[in-house]
Amino acid sequence: MPSPHPDTAAVTSLVEDAITAPSMHNAQPWKFHHRSGTRTIELHGDRERTMPRTDPEGRALHLGCGAALFNLRVGAAKAGFEPVTRLLPSPGDPWHLADVELREASLPDDEMRGMYPALRRRHTSRFPFTDEEVPGAILDGLQAAALLEGARLLVPDAWHVDVLLGLVQDAEHYEAVDQAAREETERWTSLPDEGSRADGIPASAFGPRQSGASAPVRDFGGRRPDPDRVTARFERRPQIAILGTELDTPLDWLRAGQAMQRVLLRATLDGVVTSMTSQPLEWPELRWTARDPVSAMGHVHMIMRLGYGPEGPPTPRRPAREVLTIV
Repeated sequence: MPSPHPDTAAVTSLVEDAITAPSMHNAQPWKFHHRSGTRTIELHGDRERTMPRTDPEGRALHLGCGAALFNLRVGAAKAGFEPVTRLLPSPGDPWHLADVELREASLPDDEMRGMYPALRRRHTSRFPFTDEEVPGAILDGLQAAALLEGARLLVPDAWHVDVLLGLVQDAEHYEAVDQAAREETERWTSLPDEGSRADGIPASAFGPRQSGASAPVRDFGGRRPDPDRVTARFERRPQIAILGTELDTPLDWLRAGQAMQRVLLRATLDGVVTSMTSQPLEWPELRWTARDPVSAMGHVHMIMRLGYGPEGPPTPRRPAREVLTIV
């Protein structure tokens, strides 16, 4: 049984678990605070890692921080704590996103503990998938995972998939003629000759260029030519799911981020490879069209691609000492 008041090593370990989460362009827009002698870890958004052009309201920032929050909960359960979470605990400080109180667990949470092995196995794959379909039973489990966190995961019909693929292409065109959006994306990408960094998308994670445009995969290297990058044909009919909520507030974004991560970890344990794109959702006129008009999901937060194929490479993470403050 862990100590009622976690020490520095325990808090650092939990933050190391948290920061394996995905975030838009791998910007890692989170900060953690802990006061020694207490049971609480605070999660804050990092205003220096915002994207004013493509995420002006901070929705994607909240999603990434929500994913990190879920990882923290998983790590806490694995360590024998019961993580009691409060979202947006400081009405006067919108950057204070959550508090996690680490209580002594009366009973182990086997479901949360069981997801721990997936924390470091889960990586976004921008590589071609096979045409093998994900079984319905697995999709049902992923949808149930989203519901547990107060969000919905919708598997769209064929007509809706076509709409979403069209919106991805439209978003590519929007970004191509928007200098501020292009510069924002380029800020968070790096080519092999630009050295290593602890954040952003490295060239090793770009994946190959698509032959055609059949899969909703963001081409981070499209406007930064790399002569060594290969071209490949992606799956003929991508399997897509969309994650969303009924409302569209910061509270919903944090819930959606936790649901997204629960789905991703569950998929990893089920042997399903994933990638995500938010490109059409970064443009208000396209985001509204992404929703299913007959669904209770009023607002889409992420487009997810599911399937079987090569796992993506790991992307860099800042060390815990850079994102964690202990006083």
